[in-house]
Amino acid sequence: MKKIILFLLIGVFVMTSCDEFLEESPKSSLTDVDYYKTETQATENVNYLYRNGATIRIAHASSAYIGSKSSILGMLTGYFVNSYEGQEVVCKYSRLLTRQGHTNEISGTSDDIWDNCYRTINVANNAIASIPGIEMNEGVASTLTAEAKFFRAFNYFYLVKTFGDVPLLLEPATLESLYPERTAAATVFEQIERDLIDAVEDLPAQTFASNGHRISKYVAAMALADVYFYQGDYGNAKTYSKMVIDSPHSLAENSDLAENSAFNQLRTTDDLGEVIYSLEYNAGISSSSWRPTYAFTSSATAVFGTYSIFERTYGPIDRYLNVYDENDLRIQPNQFFHWEYTNPNNGKTWTAPEGQAGCWYYFDEDALLNTGIGTKDWNFYRLAEAYLDYAESIAQTDGVTDEAATYLAKIQARANTEGKTEAEIKTELLSMSNQEFIETCWTERLREFALEFKIWDDCVRTKKFPVISETEKGSVTYVDLIGAQNAAGATFKETDLVFPISLSELQRNPNLTQNTDY
Repeated sequence: MKKIILFLLIGVFVMTSCDEFLEESPKSSLTDVDYYKTETQATENVNYLYRNGATIRIAHASSAYIGSKSSILGMLTGYFVNSYEGQEVVCKYSRLLTRQGHTNEISGTSDDIWDNCYRTINVANNAIASIPGIEMNEGVASTLTAEAKFFRAFNYFYLVKTFGDVPLLLEPATLESLYPERTAAATVFEQIERDLIDAVEDLPAQTFASNGHRISKYVAAMALADVYFYQGDYGNAKTYSKMVIDSPHSLAENSDLAENSAFNQLRTTDDLGEVIYSLEYNAGISSSSWRPTYAFTSSATAVFGTYSIFERTYGPIDRYLNVYDENDLRIQPNQFFHWEYTNPNNGKTWTAPEGQAGCWYYFDEDALLNTGIGTKDWNFYRLAEAYLDYAESIAQTDGVTDEAATYLAKIQARANTEGKTEAEIKTELLSMSNQEFIETCWTERLREFALEFKIWDDCVRTKKFPVISETEKGSVTYVDLIGAQNAAGATFKETDLVFPISLSELQRNPNLTQNTDY
């Protein structure tokens, strides 16, 4: 009870902002409920939303032994493993699809997601309710309210994907609202859509980077496209992904097929035109913590002196790497993955153990060689995702059209090492059946976002499981998710689609019910 009163009833925190970076700086753990009185106070509290709740659950690498909470979902496919799962049992039970019998052991993960997302939602609710009563510039008030609505929606989207039905709280918490019942997921999605539509309408038509790293119209449009896409509403997904495509964003291009490839630019460079929304990291304020160490296995401690622990917290098994054709740039060494690295400072070499490719996408050279402080931003959404969403949405609603093939071809051409042009690839795509084209979009998502924690969302969205060939590179077939075997040999059940509600939350709130079979 004490915990819930602390962060639900009066969980309003204050943020101060540094130049071009939103820094978390809570004024106190308890704040007067009448705190929203000035424009500065409203801005500071909206700033809090940027670095809390769902954003941190997706992006932050706070532990050396386990990745972000979103990385755990990829374990359900069996295609990814945590090399320290003996300790981080939530990863093991997810990979083996045995979470139902271990609710107590994994309640810490459920608690972390639930508590932090609802704390953030309550701050957003306070902002939405209070800002209209503050004397301030009307445009500023509208923008701050739209940002708060975006983060309320973003956190509810994360909650409903994780747990299914969840309580829908739209007002600042009071003692009377401490024991909410679960709300049907469909109703929660309706509210998510309303909030994001408002955000698209009221936020500036700028990129995230050019808008001072604040939520813009195109960030909200991409999130809304994602929400519709996840629900299978491909008509609306098509509309909002096209809005992003028509924005000032641009796809990163290959300067060469080595260290200056588009994929290495995405790894090393912040604020690329391709990046729609990211979480900022900065050496002096908030670093990416342990993420650079996730690029290697534990033996890398003998190669680097900047970090004391290395673990593959989200490591692909070799079978997953067969999703790529041999001529795909993304599977070449030092693109998304790597197998050997020599430290130029001391000449020591790390070599990947058999079947344990390193994750080059997480490699942060300055952090690992010099500072021990990771600074690379984490990309939530990229233009490549809008292209793939748009191509599939067209195929799902209108069939294989020239426009659908155009955007899928752009993604495939960028990853091709044989010199095929977009036009040549598009011709091949236009010869496909509708289902073949749709499944090609699915496979391209597996290849493009391999280390960005999107695989499980696609499994749930499509209700299909990608069966990657163990022998034929680039070969993927799709079978019904429920009843399929994951790559660890476990069989998917309907109950595997969601996490359990934590036991402590059930004990605290008698109006909550547990997910089936947990």
